[in-house]
Amino acid sequence: MSLRRLCFLLLLFPLLLTGCGERTPVEKESAPFVVGMEMTYPPFEMRDGNNRPDGISVRMAEDIAAWLGRSLEFRDIEWDGIIPALQSGKIDVIISSMTRTPEREKMIAFSDGYVTNGICLLVGINSAIQSVEDLKQGTRKMAVKLGTTGHQWARTNLPNVSLIILDDAGTCALEVAQGKADAFLYDQISIYQFWRKYDKQTRPILQPIRQETWAIGLRKGDETLREKINAFLADYREKGRFDDLANRYMSEEKATFEKMGVPFIFH
Repeated sequence: MSLRRLCFLLLLFPLLLTGCGERTPVEKESAPFVVGMEMTYPPFEMRDGNNRPDGISVRMAEDIAAWLGRSLEFRDIEWDGIIPALQSGKIDVIISSMTRTPEREKMIAFSDGYVTNGICLLVGINSAIQSVEDLKQGTRKMAVKLGTTGHQWARTNLPNVSLIILDDAGTCALEVAQGKADAFLYDQISIYQFWRKYDKQTRPILQPIRQETWAIGLRKGDETLREKINAFLADYREKGRFDDLANRYMSEEKATFEKMGVPFIFH
């Protein structure tokens, strides 16, 4: 082998290693921003009439990607698989109306909060239930969506209530509408919407049983991305963009909640 050819191969070898191994920081920054969400939660995560991602969280994800200077890719993931998808690197973040809880903080990191919400009840229209305390009386059945904070809270705080654990929130609401469950424990916005859907069969109790904070989920140790997202959220809040999205996607709910004195706050 000639000396010139040997020198060329020695120069080329580090480049080949870079191409076969982990992406460089520049390549990472230019890679798509991959967002995981379960698109079954209007008006935050859903699909429009043409099956395109839509909703408050979708618009916010688009603005975060623009803030980061990266293209955007959505992954529609079922709720019980969304944290494993983040941990395994299939997605970069979770933007899916996720409540920040101590249990989840053991598995993933979170951004600053952007919504204060609460869990509450949907009951039958003629039900005598007025609060969660009434569920503790006698034999009760309550529908919960698997893996949600409502499911976790009920399992801990309502040991005598028989839980109907389902994968789909709409099916949980239907259980109440059909009289198969005494109540459905879920977040305020969804309970309001299911009541509107089944207003002849159900009644909402919108005062929150407990307040919760939604935040963006990230992998532990991804501090650079976390700092950038927190800076975005602060800027978004200051510019009133959360209010713009609320007025666009949930003006009716916002007006009703304000009239009833029930908190649902972008912050």
